[in-house]
Order: sequence, then C-alpha cells, then structure tokens
Amino acid sequence: MSDLLAIVGASDTDGELLDEIASYRPDRVTVLVPDGDPDWASDDSGPGRLLRDRLAALLHAIEQRTGAAVVGLAGDRAQLVGWRFDRVIGGRVPIAA
Repeated sequence: MSDLLAIVGASDTDGELLDEIASYRPDRVTVLVPDGDPDWASDDSGPGRLLRDRLAALLHAIEQRTGAAVVGLAGDRAQLVGWRFDRVIGGRVPIAA
C-alpha cells in the first residue's frame, strides 16, 4: 500500500503532476492546495468556481489514470500534521534564471 501527497501548483502544470503521480502507481492519493484563499471551497466568485472545477477534474483524472483512491483534499499543511506519506510530489517553485 503506498500513500502519496500531491501538491497542486500552477494550473498549467496539472498534466505534469498527473504524469508524476501515475509514475509512482500509488494506492491512495491526498491532494494539497497550498497558499490559496482559506475560503476557496465556499468562494462563489469566478476564480473560486474555476479552482473547484479544476480540482474536480484533477481528482477525477487521478482516479481514472492511476486507479488510486483520492482520500483527501487539504488546503493547508497544518491539516496534515501526523499524516504519513511514502512520497510527496509537486508544488515546485520555478528557479529563476
């Protein structure tokens, strides 16, 4: 049984994140959406709806492509205190040239 934490970054990196998740063939995936508005889940603005739609599509793609169960969605690392993961991927910050 393998548990993976996938950290969501910029929307243009979702495909890369999905490829990386699939390469590890996890059994369970938890998704972290860091540095966002703490009220994103109930934000009815255009950007709030777009983020929720994006996350729904990403969670579905993870399940479809990997067969893994998406077991959680967190908005802050503090929500994951005490959780253990075999791998942590994503959330990379681009290096300036």
